[in-house]
Amino acid sequence: MTKPLYIGSEIYRGSTYGPTHPLAIPRVATCTDLVRAMGWLPDAQFLAAPIADRAQVERFHDPAYIDALYRAEATQSVSDEDRARFRIGAEGNPVYPEIYRRPMTSAGGVMLACRTVLPGGPGPCIVHCPGGGTHHGRPARASGFCYLNDPVLGILTWLDAGLDNVVYLDIDAHHGDGVQDAFHDDSRVLTISIHEAGRWPFTGRLQDRAGGEARNLAVPQGFNDTEMRHLMDHAVLPLIRARRPQAIFLQCGADALEEDPLARLSLSNNAHWAVVDAVRALAPRLVVTGGGGYNPYTVGRCWAGVWATLNDIPIPDRTTPQAEAVLRALTYNRAAGRNPPAHWFTTLRDAPREGPIRDEIRRIADTTLTERIAA
Repeated sequence: MTKPLYIGSEIYRGSTYGPTHPLAIPRVATCTDLVRAMGWLPDAQFLAAPIADRAQVERFHDPAYIDALYRAEATQSVSDEDRARFRIGAEGNPVYPEIYRRPMTSAGGVMLACRTVLPGGPGPCIVHCPGGGTHHGRPARASGFCYLNDPVLGILTWLDAGLDNVVYLDIDAHHGDGVQDAFHDDSRVLTISIHEAGRWPFTGRLQDRAGGEARNLAVPQGFNDTEMRHLMDHAVLPLIRARRPQAIFLQCGADALEEDPLARLSLSNNAHWAVVDAVRALAPRLVVTGGGGYNPYTVGRCWAGVWATLNDIPIPDRTTPQAEAVLRALTYNRAAGRNPPAHWFTTLRDAPREGPIRDEIRRIADTTLTERIAA
């Protein structure tokens, strides 16, 4: 098999939602710098993400909304009308210098990733695009720090090319509401989301099946590596095996890691890498994106390990001096960043966070495989 492809962009370097926003931190650039510093990303496996074609984006998004994003970047302001209608500059979705170009680049990268793995495409069959994963975006409004919904645009790329059996798996701490709603009742797409119960956007209850085309595994706080493995082995992987999809889109948000400030789950990055490894064995075509994650050390280390996993590269006990320098150069203004533990600099792999499997987790697994469920 041709080696996996990594799609990135320099637009993420230095781009920030503002100094006090959770997305003030460097994430994609950190991941890219780490995999290069580890010697894992030769030029032949890297491709720059293009800015998306507007016509492709308008396959899902309202042209008037795209016009509003363009105006917001050009003027670095937003009118009262656009704020009220499109939620730009409201609800955690600020106006920032690259408010049009950055999401258009993320969308362009994800759609390129999905085209790449299609039959007759340039290959390979596996693409990692850590800049993607903006799963809350709505057709005509910003939501949850997401201005466009690049997973939807990527999956539509597959459907437009004739694929008719796709799985979308989302392991972000927050429910992938925008993707689920986009494919509600669409039998071609099964959306599976493992997320924290009671966490914004407060959707994705276990009983929510989106017309039969969704499975929601809403997990309790403290969700650990052992419990993730149980849900994968006893719910998610059986669903995927039974479905036998033509392609899998994995949104690999890193905010379910224990050190993330915007969730209360307790995974180590070993759990994310195990999900990636398990899913790729069932995916004739696989696109893996980023998503949430608001601690630059844990996000960068997690996504770098995703890339290593996709390439069957053993993760060493210690980072290279160059990778350690990348991590030591990060700035993180939350309390944890003012006194970071040594292993955030010197290792990529977290200590495993194993624990008991709670009865609630067993019930979630059993219910997920039930064909019908009482609302």
